[in-house]
Amino acid sequence: MIRSELVQKLVEDNPHLYQRDVEKIVNTIFEEIIETMAVGDRVELRGFGAFSVKKRGSRIGRNPRTGESVSVEEKHVPFFKTGKLLRDRLNGK
Repeated sequence: MIRSELVQKLVEDNPHLYQRDVEKIVNTIFEEIIETMAVGDRVELRGFGAFSVKKRGSRIGRNPRTGESVSVEEKHVPFFKTGKLLRDRLNGK
């Protein structure tokens, strides 16, 4: 499902809301998650999961084409851990 499909589904389920309002709500939620993670904080949605940021240290990598050693800088990557409710639902419990 992509963002526009999510908006369309919410509009169909809530006919009393305008599509432009639903788009603003969805965009605001995603922006808040992004902004919170950008400062290194964690976002937890009970039953769904938690978004956090993990730090990957610098390391020596290898260029697969040439076999040459390459220095890979430290970086931060997004991480998602599913909540119990979502995990149970995916596993048919």
